[in-house]
Amino acid sequence: MNRLEALSRFTKLLRIPEIVISVLFLLTGGVMLWQLPQVHLYTWIKIVAVIAAIPLAVIGFKRKQKVLAILSFALLVISYGLAEMSRNAPRQAITAAILADPTQAGYDLQAHGKAIYQVYCTSCHGIDGALGAVGAKNLAESKLNLEEVIHIITNGKNAMPKYKKTLAEQEIRAVAAYALQLRK
Repeated sequence: MNRLEALSRFTKLLRIPEIVISVLFLLTGGVMLWQLPQVHLYTWIKIVAVIAAIPLAVIGFKRKQKVLAILSFALLVISYGLAEMSRNAPRQAITAAILADPTQAGYDLQAHGKAIYQVYCTSCHGIDGALGAVGAKNLAESKLNLEEVIHIITNGKNAMPKYKKTLAEQEIRAVAAYALQLRK
């Protein structure tokens, strides 16, 4: 907007908070990446976009180059968009892979639960329920009953997110039933 003096004051005012937030952002991202059992293509693209955005922003603001600052912002928006895309993708994979309607003949609660578990749960709990990544509980040693498992899947607990807006009630029931089968 051609207000270089205001931009300069704003930049000086936010320099320390920006450094602190940037370092925390990178550290938490690194820790989260280190805890993932596998890294997908979308994750690598997001990492490259964020890593490219940081120097572009620094150079853009130091040299007062609007194009570089806008490009940096665009890369951050792209990485956020990729995160949202990868978060919404599993539902399509589940419905395409198995019979998900309990009213249809041939519906198998265990197969439905296993498909949902593989998409949403294996990254933290592992295939056998004992991975324990990111503080996930060992499902093979769980003493919870079906209703307690359904409650935790629906409402989340500690680091586990709530799935009441992500999964339908029948999907939650199916994955809870499957999780109980992982007990030793």
